[in-house]
Amino acid sequence: MKKNLYILFIGTTLAMSACKKGNLDRFPQTTISPNLFFKSEEDLSLYVNGLLSQPDRNSYLNDQSSDNVATTAAVEVKNIMAGNANAQNITTGWGWSRLRDINYFLENYNKAQVSSTIKAHYVGLARFYRAEFYLDKVKRFSDVPWYSGTLEPGSEALYKARDPRTLVMDSVMADLDFAYKNVRESVPNGTPGKWAVAALYSRAALYEGTFRKYHTELNLTATATAFLETAAKVSGEVISSNKFTIYNTGKPTQDYATLFNSQDLTGNKEVILTNIFDLSKGKGQNVNSVVFGDYEQAPAKDLIQTYLMKDGTRFSSQPNYDKLGFVKEFENRDPRLAQTMVYPGWVRVPDATPYIQRLNKNFTGYHQLKGYVNSTDNNTLNGVDFPVYRYAEVLLNYAEALAENGTLTQTQLDQSLNLLRRRAGLPDLNLAAANANPDPIMQVQFTNVASNVGVILEIRRERRVEFAFENSRYDDLMRWKSGKLLTKSPEGMYFAGLGKYDMTGDGVDDIILIDRTQTIPAEEQKEKNSLGVKLIYYRTGTIGTDATVFLKNGTSGGAIVTEAVTRQFEEPKYYYRPIPQQQVLLNPKLTQIFGW
Repeated sequence: MKKNLYILFIGTTLAMSACKKGNLDRFPQTTISPNLFFKSEEDLSLYVNGLLSQPDRNSYLNDQSSDNVATTAAVEVKNIMAGNANAQNITTGWGWSRLRDINYFLENYNKAQVSSTIKAHYVGLARFYRAEFYLDKVKRFSDVPWYSGTLEPGSEALYKARDPRTLVMDSVMADLDFAYKNVRESVPNGTPGKWAVAALYSRAALYEGTFRKYHTELNLTATATAFLETAAKVSGEVISSNKFTIYNTGKPTQDYATLFNSQDLTGNKEVILTNIFDLSKGKGQNVNSVVFGDYEQAPAKDLIQTYLMKDGTRFSSQPNYDKLGFVKEFENRDPRLAQTMVYPGWVRVPDATPYIQRLNKNFTGYHQLKGYVNSTDNNTLNGVDFPVYRYAEVLLNYAEALAENGTLTQTQLDQSLNLLRRRAGLPDLNLAAANANPDPIMQVQFTNVASNVGVILEIRRERRVEFAFENSRYDDLMRWKSGKLLTKSPEGMYFAGLGKYDMTGDGVDDIILIDRTQTIPAEEQKEKNSLGVKLIYYRTGTIGTDATVFLKNGTSGGAIVTEAVTRQFEEPKYYYRPIPQQQVLLNPKLTQIFGW
């Protein structure tokens, strides 16, 4: 049966445009009178449902800040690493109108003539949203002003200094703890309930615990353990609830993809919170045109090389692994790779023959599949649900928090990470074996991991693979203090040099690389392959020339290169963002940190 779609609107407009004081001193523009509005549970529900704001399928396009992709977009962190950023031109992220809407509710909900249990549920949801709001602020700015209520015009509190990160994150944890204990389990489909709160609680605690552990510039290392313990505790309680399971029907080549191309995730036991799309109910979203084709992000070779072989061994252990072509790269790999990237032999609807990768300038040659809907039906394209919180994340949060605190056991690993490997048909990860033989390539990437090295690295691998293109990689690199990995320019497919190449895996050549000084023949003069199909021609050279494919060594071959810029990641400065200079001028108490 098609899902019931709950589309929730608030009868009055709560979103407000920014003002110079961050909008913390204004009533909603529609002037909701607390004495007239906050009367019943319906009023509380109407207001809180108006605060609902969820990530959607555009999240599949938000890996552009990470090392998972190459992009031609003007991504903020790329501009920063190029030395082109300062407090005058980084002007986003300091909006406060949403917080004002949340705090307005928290100041007025008590006027409703309802039971304390009902009030606590809606207060919990509002505090969940406030925690989410402040977690994003802390990720960006670290120390920020904490406002627990709305402010009167002219209030001195509007001009307060930053509050310490410790105060803000303690307040975030308090909000999440209250929400976790008071928000109902049973809520309308598509809205957060108790277990969605737990998912964010687990995520926030892990983020802060690992950030404090690795970011010694904060002088908060001693406080990291408590956050990691909270992450493990809350994640463990989600596991113990037996409410959720990893979606696994025994089809390792299909089950993972089902999470990202399903018309109905509301009954999927892995999905804790769903953003529901159904065009027939007036809510649709189609991202095909930007996920696939002439898009802003293209998968990086480094990500492809992270996936294991299907027997659980490392791809980097294969002879000459870094010189394998596209077809060979996809042979005998973790099945999630071919459910995340377009693979050799993939057929695009409505085509009758396998798709041939396009080698566009400044892209890698690899094509993203996750988020793409292989259909031409408009209702299908617009009706794919988005998994906001997945049980898979809770399991990996659990494993990582325990591993970082040095208490992870094989039993706990089997209850968490290994469930994901089993879905993919991979062998279980053995704790002792992982620690005895850490991945040497990952050891070079993550030099600050000092204990439980092997298993922590494998958990990080699993996070990268499991959540590729789900907008988590950048946050992971930031909390692990691994920003230096962003300085490596993304590379693409490997080609040995000029000549013909099979791109579909059928043994028949599909493309031909010629020297950039040569002219691509007219259509009637193009060479045909053994199937009688004309080869696709590309003029090849080094980046910066008029070639159509840029190889590291030009006509001598190498990986596709995507840019010719020097990236530098200044630590610890670039883990944070400056407060927009205009705000500092309005409130001199807002001082910059870490060299901004």
